[in-house]
Amino acid sequence: MPWAWRSGRKRGAGRRVVMYTRQGCHLCEQAWELLERARRRHGFALSQVDVDGDAGLVEQYGLCVPVVEVDGRAHFRGAVNPVLLERLFDA
Repeated sequence: MPWAWRSGRKRGAGRRVVMYTRQGCHLCEQAWELLERARRRHGFALSQVDVDGDAGLVEQYGLCVPVVEVDGRAHFRGAVNPVLLERLFDA
């Protein structure tokens, strides 16, 4: 939506971001802070899922957290690159 800034609508509005995490993960904490800042700028929905609460997610993600999905597609594993995150929402 190239003219979103004119209507006051944020570019990420309507998009859904999910971060798969686990307790005690310092990379997850850093990623969450970065995603929270980006959420305030872009207006997307943000949630987190603890993989340790689901055996299937533990098998799928193992120790490779955080994993960040945007609209159902994994974009980051292990760390979130702030430059690529901005490009994703500016596109």
